[in-house]
Amino acid sequence: MTIRDITNHIEEIAPLSYAEDFDNVGLLVGNYKTEVTGVLVTLDTLEEVVDEAIENNCNLIVSFHPIIFGGLKKLNGNNYVERAVLKAIKNDIAIYATHTALDNSNVGVSAKMCEVLQLQNTKTLIPKKGNIKKLTTYVPFRDANNLREKLFEAGAGNIGNYDNCSFNVEGKGSYRGNEHSNPTVGKKGELQYEEETCITVTFESHLEGKILGQLFQNHPYEEVAYEVITLNNKQQNVGMGMIGEFEEAIDENEFLKLVKSTFKTGCVRHSRLIGKSVKKVAVLGGAGSFAISNAIREKADAYISADFKYHEFYKAENRILLADVGHYESEQFTKNLLVDHLTKKFTNFAIRLSEKRTNPIYYI
Repeated sequence: MTIRDITNHIEEIAPLSYAEDFDNVGLLVGNYKTEVTGVLVTLDTLEEVVDEAIENNCNLIVSFHPIIFGGLKKLNGNNYVERAVLKAIKNDIAIYATHTALDNSNVGVSAKMCEVLQLQNTKTLIPKKGNIKKLTTYVPFRDANNLREKLFEAGAGNIGNYDNCSFNVEGKGSYRGNEHSNPTVGKKGELQYEEETCITVTFESHLEGKILGQLFQNHPYEEVAYEVITLNNKQQNVGMGMIGEFEEAIDENEFLKLVKSTFKTGCVRHSRLIGKSVKKVAVLGGAGSFAISNAIREKADAYISADFKYHEFYKAENRILLADVGHYESEQFTKNLLVDHLTKKFTNFAIRLSEKRTNPIYYI
């Protein structure tokens, strides 16, 4: 079992292409070819977590937050980041981070928040743009069905709740091969007209290599005519935050008590009570003040996230109840999510949940 085997499985639910541009995800320390002795899953890779990995013979730490975020200019052990990285390197321990790749997954951080709150009818709060690509290719009519099926098998043509989606136009293509060509149909040096099908399919950007591999492997022509473009369409099942509903509406105070107990937080900072029951709830793990307007636009009765600043509570404007449960508290179930996902795949392999509390904030 190599690090690549483990991370490939993580990237089935959190492809690195889902991550935000500012983020630093993937393998931060180590080599993908390294054989794994054990995996330790944590929210943060601190020095004490590296010690825990050493004690339990785990040479791969799967962390939600990236310990290396803004870049390292020195490795002198002068701060907690440098000390953790140095200790990991000295002890041949690899560090892999998912962060916003898992934030944007529809089975990721926010989905887990919805699950623990028992919200129903969930959907993505802020669908991600720029993550859908479109492939257009031209293939002889007789080979079109086979090529389409192979593209579908690679993951092309999935749109929301539908799969095997494509658009097809029949026409006549032309080509003439030079003296170095080896045409599948026709002869070199002669102009050839061929009945062809233009096939167009969309796909998630992280599948591009796999889909193009199927295209080249199953297209009969020596030279494959194709184009790939990035679309600006929103991807409804990928993005930040989620929104769902309680089975029955509850009182605002009851809601806040539920939130406090569910997220096991020392306190819940919230905006002014507005005197209406709560049924529709938006959630977003981590620092989520940027999505307040999205929650209001989706007509959520309440929005649960973290790291709201003083003036951001004014944005509620008596239209929504804002609840700040704390950064760590909103993301605390993420490591359980990752452990569950990995243990289902690697049933006879050591996948450990870190016992270290990495929350830097305490309440009195």
